[in-house]
Amino acid sequence: MKKRTFPLSKVYGLLETGPVVLMTTAHRGQTNVMTMSWKTMVDFEPPLVACVVSNRNHSFEMLRKSRECVLNIPTVEIARQAVACGNSSGRRLKNKIEALGLTAVPAKTVGAPLIAECYANLECKVVDTSLVKKYGLFFLEVRKAWVAPQKKWPATLHHCGRGQFIVAEKTIRLRSKAK
Repeated sequence: MKKRTFPLSKVYGLLETGPVVLMTTAHRGQTNVMTMSWKTMVDFEPPLVACVVSNRNHSFEMLRKSRECVLNIPTVEIARQAVACGNSSGRRLKNKIEALGLTAVPAKTVGAPLIAECYANLECKVVDTSLVKKYGLFFLEVRKAWVAPQKKWPATLHHCGRGQFIVAEKTIRLRSKAK
């Protein structure tokens, strides 16, 4: 296969790490939601997720102070709201979740809300902040998980950069010894 050089600024799209999520946070009576693509699984049990949140994002301080959040996994049905969420700031919108036409639902183990329209919701606690100052990297332990049983393989969004998304729907099964 013939190759050509590829811009380093676009490498992110080659290594995309899973579905886009809507991270909700809550602190001192305020809630916020941000679109996030930069996260990855770190461990199986208990489920541990590493995610990057820029210190320029409104959610950064809310996550740092509350030490909890919900990772909400949207599907293609609410793709426009997910993108609009990433293009707006919670600093300027009093209730960003409502402004996006989404529904906040109380979580069981954290103060941040679930988003009802999302396929899955992962209630998380921050368990390690040692790399936050240098990289904005938070480690989250999933404490409670919710999933819509009617959607076995949902059409999730995968961000490739600069407004490009892949919609995942088709699955294949291959023999594997991996978990």
